[in-house]
Amino acid sequence: MSERHETGASRHTSESVVGWLGAVVDGALTALKLTVGAAAGSHALVADGLHSASDLVTDAAVLAGLRVSRQPADSDHPYGHRRISTLVGLFIGVVLFAAGVWIAYNALLALRAEEEGVSSSLAFYVALGAVPIKEALYHITHRVGRCAGDVSLQANAWHHRSDALSSAAAAAGLAAVTFGGPEWAFVDAVTALVLAAFLLLVAVRLVHRSGSELVDSAPAEATRQAIEEAVAATPGVRSHHAFRARQVGGKVEMDIHVQVDPDLTVGEGHDIASEVRRQVRKADGSVAEVIVHVEPAEPDGVGGSRLG
Repeated sequence: MSERHETGASRHTSESVVGWLGAVVDGALTALKLTVGAAAGSHALVADGLHSASDLVTDAAVLAGLRVSRQPADSDHPYGHRRISTLVGLFIGVVLFAAGVWIAYNALLALRAEEEGVSSSLAFYVALGAVPIKEALYHITHRVGRCAGDVSLQANAWHHRSDALSSAAAAAGLAAVTFGGPEWAFVDAVTALVLAAFLLLVAVRLVHRSGSELVDSAPAEATRQAIEEAVAATPGVRSHHAFRARQVGGKVEMDIHVQVDPDLTVGEGHDIASEVRRQVRKADGSVAEVIVHVEPAEPDGVGGSRLG
């Protein structure tokens, strides 16, 4: 078994482990927040528990997406299944947006209503204790998602952070109500409004990113430049043109035409194309697929334009 295959298998294992870790943690926090919130009469903690429940839903979506997106290409999906992770990322963005609207709506209602104090300080400690747990889960998930280049994991990481902020808002409001009295209940609602605004901004960014992948947007300029420089520096390549690249599931797929000495044999041209693929992947690890078209250069050595 090759080292690359072993590395890929290890990465896939890490993605699954962090996905299941998120599901277990979110399941436990959802049950704890809803139970304590209902017993203590804390609307803030119940709302926070429902937010954790939305995290649990996206955890399940990410795990399902990871399972499907790893499947190899088949006759019905000749280009593979990487777009599944893009769809999951889009789904998470929509869920986050809905959560932001829901939190803002309830916060506005709370500002107009007369709040009562909670019956137990346990609600405050549960909300406070959830903050470092979800923040740690954000960092773990985001690191694994960034290394794997998986947009769905990175999106879910932001969902974990949003839950940490939701718990922080709930803790702030519960602290005011529990220790300061009913006259401080408005702090909970004001903090929730700030949180809702943050959630909406994150959701819009995630939806935009996933939507861009669905319409085959090009990768960042720095990525395109690194790829072109790697192609131009490959021995045997006189020039290149018709370079195209797109983002799919957090990865990059590309094709390019390279021009070589017209007197080379077919085998020698194939070797140059193979070296181009190797150099491109070496220059940028996010490149998942490289299609190289080999063409004969003009007799005077002048090829096509750089961008074709």
